[in-house]
Amino acid sequence: MFSSIEILILAAIQGISEFLPVSSAAHFILVSKYYAFSNQNLLIDISLHLGSLIAIIFYFRKDLLNFIQNKNFLIKILLGTIPIIPVGYILYKTGLINHLRSLEVIGWTSLIFGIFLYFSDKVEITKKIDSEFTNRSAIIIGLFQVLALIPGVSRSGITITSGRLLGFSRFESAKISFFLSIPTLAAASLLGIYNIYKEGSTELNFLAIIAVIFSFVFSYFTIALFLNFIKKFSLNVFVIYRIILSLFILAVVYL
Repeated sequence: MFSSIEILILAAIQGISEFLPVSSAAHFILVSKYYAFSNQNLLIDISLHLGSLIAIIFYFRKDLLNFIQNKNFLIKILLGTIPIIPVGYILYKTGLINHLRSLEVIGWTSLIFGIFLYFSDKVEITKKIDSEFTNRSAIIIGLFQVLALIPGVSRSGITITSGRLLGFSRFESAKISFFLSIPTLAAASLLGIYNIYKEGSTELNFLAIIAVIFSFVFSYFTIALFLNFIKKFSLNVFVIYRIILSLFILAVVYL
């Protein structure tokens, strides 16, 4: 059974790192290696993802209401999501994903894709999401998103990187990234619910509700602060963070 403090820590990691270009999976793995959490609880994991999902839907509720009436945009989000589904299924079904959860992999991916993020942020802004987020753009960003299955890459990081490479601004690249996170988070939540149902468990405890609430709060404020930040500043602070983190991890691995 998780303690309230552990729930708070996990919710902070989920809510903050899910939407910043720093890799939530990497931070969960790193923290779990140095902090002995209670036994993994699938319900808590689902609750954390659900909190983030509710936060992003609530934050972009006006945009989403407009997009619901725009079938073309929904198709683009679907096209951007499709590539990650079969690859993710294969990696998890075969157990290959477990071989990627090492500190060495996280160290190198944090470094390499942090550098990619730096150079992509120098690309000239040439496109607008409302008029130039095409099916082709959605597919390209979706293909890049597949790389996020590797811990350390960062789903938001790689989708923002690909958005910038295509000529979208930081703000618009982040919005595309966040919209693409909705089906991903929804799929993770539904898969978890299915697994709980398959195990015959219908338990809904107080800590699960707390996990949803904490995750929602951290996620919502992270989204708001991050979008406000990138309107004024570059992504360099996240690049520097990734490089420092990666060098620390690689030093632990090799020294």
